[in-house]
Amino acid sequence: MIRNYFKIAWRNLTKRKVFTAINVFGLSMGFASSILIYLFISHHLSFDNFHKDSDNIYRITTEEHIGQTHYITSAPPGFAKVFREEFAYADKVAKTARERNLIIDIPKNNSTTKFKQDISFVEEDFFKIFNFPLLDGSHSISLSDPNTAVITEQKALDLFGKKDVVGETFVLENDKTIKITGVLKDFPETTFFDGDIFVAFKNLKDFSNWTASETWGGITSSLQCFIKLNPNQDMSAIENALLELPKKYRPNYKNKHVYQLQPLSDMHFNPVYGGLNPAFLIIFGIIGLFLIGIASINFINISSAQAFYRSKEIGVRKVLGSLKQQLFWQFLVETLLISFIASCLGFLVTAFTLPSFNTLFDLELTLNSLLDIKFITFFIALLVSVSLLAGSYPGILIARIVPVLALKGKLNHNDTGGAFTRKVLVVTQFSISIILIVATIVISKQITFAVDGDLGFEKESIVMLGIPPHENPEMLNTLKNRLKNIPGVQQVSNCFGSPGAAQNNWGSIIRYNNRPEYEEFSNTIKAGDADYLKLFNIPLVSGRSFFKDDKTTEVMVNEMFVERLGDTSVEEVLGKTLELHEHKMTIVGVFKNFHNQKFTTEIAPAIVTPNQEWYREIAVKLNYTNTKEVLTQVSNVWTDTFSNYIFDYHFLDERVAEQYETEQRYLSLSKLFSGLAILIGCMGIYGLILFFVNQRLKEIGIRKILGSNVRNILALFSVGFIKLILIAGLIAIPITWYVMEQWLQGYAYRTNIEWWYFLIAIAFTLILALITISYQTVKVAISNPVKVLKTE
Repeated sequence: MIRNYFKIAWRNLTKRKVFTAINVFGLSMGFASSILIYLFISHHLSFDNFHKDSDNIYRITTEEHIGQTHYITSAPPGFAKVFREEFAYADKVAKTARERNLIIDIPKNNSTTKFKQDISFVEEDFFKIFNFPLLDGSHSISLSDPNTAVITEQKALDLFGKKDVVGETFVLENDKTIKITGVLKDFPETTFFDGDIFVAFKNLKDFSNWTASETWGGITSSLQCFIKLNPNQDMSAIENALLELPKKYRPNYKNKHVYQLQPLSDMHFNPVYGGLNPAFLIIFGIIGLFLIGIASINFINISSAQAFYRSKEIGVRKVLGSLKQQLFWQFLVETLLISFIASCLGFLVTAFTLPSFNTLFDLELTLNSLLDIKFITFFIALLVSVSLLAGSYPGILIARIVPVLALKGKLNHNDTGGAFTRKVLVVTQFSISIILIVATIVISKQITFAVDGDLGFEKESIVMLGIPPHENPEMLNTLKNRLKNIPGVQQVSNCFGSPGAAQNNWGSIIRYNNRPEYEEFSNTIKAGDADYLKLFNIPLVSGRSFFKDDKTTEVMVNEMFVERLGDTSVEEVLGKTLELHEHKMTIVGVFKNFHNQKFTTEIAPAIVTPNQEWYREIAVKLNYTNTKEVLTQVSNVWTDTFSNYIFDYHFLDERVAEQYETEQRYLSLSKLFSGLAILIGCMGIYGLILFFVNQRLKEIGIRKILGSNVRNILALFSVGFIKLILIAGLIAIPITWYVMEQWLQGYAYRTNIEWWYFLIAIAFTLILALITISYQTVKVAISNPVKVLKTE
């Protein structure tokens, strides 16, 4: 019986090749999208689940309350020692600090090769908390002695050309000789930690004495503290105990700290602390269901329409003794066969598109994940669900056909049922398409608004050059003057971070005008010389910039700083004092606000001070011609000044755009899925039009003989679909508006949802639908009616 089902199913599918192709194409795109989305979601859900006792591993985070709440993935440098000595909650406690762009020298054949490298300084217990084994599989990693390090196997190959590098040495920052004591297996991609060179924490004081200290006076996100708790601990009791630490070790600070335990499983999915927003995974899952749903709607619409076409077949089968359940299962087998063929094509599409998908999201997903029992279970469930969803309703319609009416040819579309349901499904299908189109437009507009909008500073043709730490200020001034003499260089400024550089932000509280208390708001500190505002084209509102020979006696503030002070003006703050880290300075100027972070964050009070000890970069503004040649000269001058370091640069506009890299990626995917939804929907309309036109060929022939033209015939078939798409648009408008308004709430500075976004989406959908309808309708309308009517 089952064999007979499949034989008849194959015969029916090959008999109606066009309808079969439409269904197979739609379902294969839906399956391919679902597979890619499954790989993406399962990849993110597997982060750091391979560590032993991962449920007991936590990171210490800080809520800093000063005017508003700041969420920091760290604690003061002194926290780890106190937690280790004063509490018995933890089995292991370890700090790790990241120092970026350090220089390492690798000795090779009586010479050295230099590399610029991020270095992780870790306490010994770090590798007892986390399961990052050595290449030999053991966990006996020792970093208790200074000047020792472990590196990953891939980094060993990159630096030394071999994996067996135990005992080898490298020189760190032209000073410290570090001995490699172990080689780690390469970390899996699904881990929060992306380091590959780990140096003993005791060496950190040579590069950042403050970070290596035991102070409670400040906090930096480059330093993190991890703990592995003893089993069966009460989290609320621990966090309540931590509330006493700021009172004991930070009693006089205005910025109040609240220390919390962040579970390891939360680190990848907490957007407050820089993790992925779980909403993205939910949205991806919904989009996958949308695409499968649209393809299934196509199948239901076309199949239910064909119920009328197959009525005589069903009538004969019933007369010969077929039962309703047999007819139902016959149709369900046809659906299963189509779904199986579509799933095979879906796998091929996945294999073909996976490299591009990996490139888009900077991932390393492989098809090996499809051999996992979880995926096999997921895919079987998806295949069965789609077959039941797409096949059940048409199967029921076919099974209930009355054989007498079918054999007499007296059935109409109402007798086979499904006409109203088809309309509802078409409306649903195009509502989804319009929602996706409008969402794509809104996301695109917001990203464009953020990247290309008025940030309050100039970012074009500005190159940021890194400079070695602790360099002589006179050397920096000499370098600046040499760079200014290069033809094509317009302006140069020494600074600590450019405007809009979220990675170079430094926050601090200040004391204003000798007030007894520190101000209850945090400030963004931007060290810069007298040319800072001029180079970035940041206008002054009042006062002046620094003089050329300023040290730390003067400071400029932004408009938001003045606003946060309260009852004062941009003129009244001039000449007032400001105390920052024991430096007492006079406010000489107020500059316009600029966006220093993403548009998700409100503009913060900002301070620019000419403290040369804080400079970490040189900003160079170029003219618009011969950029490559000018950069070569800049590189030569920089290298001549810092011969023991590696020249590195970044264009400021690219640095700003990188902050929206995640949004750009999701925008690209939104465009792709929106296009697929429209394409699948239009193919479904094409299938329905093809069926209805074939059913009404003789009617069209008679209409032409009676004087109807192509336009009349086109209107005959298109008016109904136009009405359905307009209804879909009316349904989509409130849904899309609400969803995108919620999304835009995450931006402190945002674009607006304009009415014409919906008009474009509905018009675009209508045009594509009309093109689809016209292709088949016009072809029939211009044909010779005699050929259609000659058998009458």
